[in-house]
Amino acid sequence: MVDRHLSCVLKSKKLPLWKITNMSEKPVRVRFAPSPTGPLHMGGVRTALYNYLFAKKYNGTFIIRIEDTDQTRFVAGAQDYIMESLKWCGIMPTEGPGLGGNYGPYVQSERKEMYKPYAEKLIANESAYYAFDTPEELNLVREQAKAMGMPNWQYNGVTRVSLKNSLTLPADEVAQRLKDGEPYVIRMKMPRNRDVRFEDLIRGWVVVNTNNIDDKVLFKSDGMPTYHLANIVDDHLMEISHVIRGEEWLPSAPLHVLLYEAFGWESPQFAHLPLLLRPDGNGKLSKRDGDRLGFPVFPLEWITEEGELYSGYREKGYIPEAFINMLAFLGWNPGTTQEIFSLNELTEAFTLNRVAKAGAKFDAEKTKWFQQTYLRAKSDIDLGKLLALELTEKHDLSELTAICKLMKERATFVKDIPVEGAYLFSRPTNYDQQTVEKKWKEETTPLMNEWLESLSSISPFDAITIENTFKSFLEVKEMGIGAVLPNFRLLLTGNGTGPSMFDISAFLGKEECIERMKIGLENIIALKA
Repeated sequence: MVDRHLSCVLKSKKLPLWKITNMSEKPVRVRFAPSPTGPLHMGGVRTALYNYLFAKKYNGTFIIRIEDTDQTRFVAGAQDYIMESLKWCGIMPTEGPGLGGNYGPYVQSERKEMYKPYAEKLIANESAYYAFDTPEELNLVREQAKAMGMPNWQYNGVTRVSLKNSLTLPADEVAQRLKDGEPYVIRMKMPRNRDVRFEDLIRGWVVVNTNNIDDKVLFKSDGMPTYHLANIVDDHLMEISHVIRGEEWLPSAPLHVLLYEAFGWESPQFAHLPLLLRPDGNGKLSKRDGDRLGFPVFPLEWITEEGELYSGYREKGYIPEAFINMLAFLGWNPGTTQEIFSLNELTEAFTLNRVAKAGAKFDAEKTKWFQQTYLRAKSDIDLGKLLALELTEKHDLSELTAICKLMKERATFVKDIPVEGAYLFSRPTNYDQQTVEKKWKEETTPLMNEWLESLSSISPFDAITIENTFKSFLEVKEMGIGAVLPNFRLLLTGNGTGPSMFDISAFLGKEECIERMKIGLENIIALKA
């Protein structure tokens, strides 16, 4: 959630479109900057998507930069996972690791040597300072503060005067400590009691007082910058025009504004996206919520080093375009009733002006609706090709295409088709007990034998002819459709419901239909005995 200190939204009115796109007439360059600390959460994919759409809409450049300054949290394989996820989603950047570009390297650990001079520049202009306090000393201070009723102790403009840093130590002692190689960090020298204001493209004007911000570490004792320093330096050097990122970074934005000011650089425009919330709206959607609540929260499946499996949308059978369409609506709306958008249509329609401030509740059922809609919109032959990938046995593509035509209106995923339509691949071995009990009457057996004779005489054996013959049969017998069709379906498929029986019959062919009816009659008579 937004930090309680980021209180004053001075202007709730969204910014005009010209202001969003014309910052000093700089070309649009946006970046997605994930950390390789595990699998990419769907919230991260949404951030990437909005950056992608914004760049495409304004003929800009979409960059990916891997922010791995925290080496203690690095997870092997995470970077590859991130790139594969973006590729599956169809929103690949144009610059980044392995993609080329004139602003690399695009992995922060590979840029390590360039950050220290910038940190030292901040010290030189008195915007930062060396701090020699050990972790043990700081822990002791925190414990003492807690014992005195101050649980939220901070290293700031008040407390720094009693700590071990270059603001309190004599200059010659500081020089000697540095010469001796004593461990240190570089901290931001946060000014006291100053209101920092910045204009967010989604939230309007935001203001926070610096008394509520601690002296953040900018450069660590291991020689690596923290996110705050590396982020600002890299965005400046890569000429980023707009920083579009999650709401969780909003509390850091005032510090970043001050850093741009300290360096004398023009700040990019900021846009902080709303959180993704659990389906009940109670809290942020976390990585453990998905499988616990019955849906994925990751684009691709992920297995931890401990063997723990997190499910992915790809492996669940989702069409990537459906996943992306769903994600786009988690925090944005086009201002119309249209819900189905291709990626090109999303690009045309997308604006930051229509991104909400409030968190967006994830809806698993709506996600399935998007999937169903996209599956049904696919051509039968394309679905047939996808179905072939689901099957272990080889089938003729024309056969699979015909099966998909029959079943796609009743399926959510391609993998549902061979399950729901198992009778299209092999003869039924079981018969729906409810249909047998409800529909199979004493007179049904002779009636179905008569229909079998009529069926045997049909030529040509196509859906229209079968349907016309069936209707004629009902007229002659002076019977309603409910007395015959459900039992016909039962004999051929074993089910009580399904697609058109005339289409199913035409697909199976006359000989197979006759054989199935004969076998089914024997089996059901045995069941009723």
